[in-house]
Amino acid sequence: MHPAAKPLIFVLCLLPLAWLVYGIFANTLGANPAEKLIRATGDWTLRFLCITLAVTPVRTVFKQPSLARMRRMLGLFAFFYGCVHFLCYSWLDMGLVWADIVRDIAKRPFILVGTSALVLMTPLALTSFNRAIKGMGAARWQLLHRSVYAVALLGLLHFFWMRAAKSNFNEVAVYAAIIAALLGWRLFRRFSGRSTRRVTPR
Repeated sequence: MHPAAKPLIFVLCLLPLAWLVYGIFANTLGANPAEKLIRATGDWTLRFLCITLAVTPVRTVFKQPSLARMRRMLGLFAFFYGCVHFLCYSWLDMGLVWADIVRDIAKRPFILVGTSALVLMTPLALTSFNRAIKGMGAARWQLLHRSVYAVALLGLLHFFWMRAAKSNFNEVAVYAAIIAALLGWRLFRRFSGRSTRRVTPR
């Protein structure tokens, strides 16, 4: 992999946020900028989850083991956009009144599911470094990081419930197909006895 690839991908991953920040100052986010920010950051969280899950199939099918180096950074960006998404909701929608936020999370299932996904992502982000593998042991580390599959499913359910309010399921179907394909590929590899045992940070 070219030495410039990782810095370039890092910059590309920041472009969605940069575009949204530009939209705030340029007043291009539409009639409801708060809703646009909340929705857009949530969309990018799900997209980065899908991209992160796609790294292993792509590097395996195309025999590009160096792509594994990108997986950790992409996973951290999924967590980053998830945090920004939650911050936008907490600040722009709830005014950072934490008592109201807690009540809202408990009251609305789709927010509870989304928050649960973010909570599950937190230990993955905190243990996404090589030192964590050595400290936890490869087997325990790998077991923990398999929870990314649950995160993706919770994120998809969160997205489905959000879209259900407007009976708009086209994008939901696209993400569902992508996640089903990515998880299905892993199940096929696992049960066909061809799954890799190499442990690398996600």
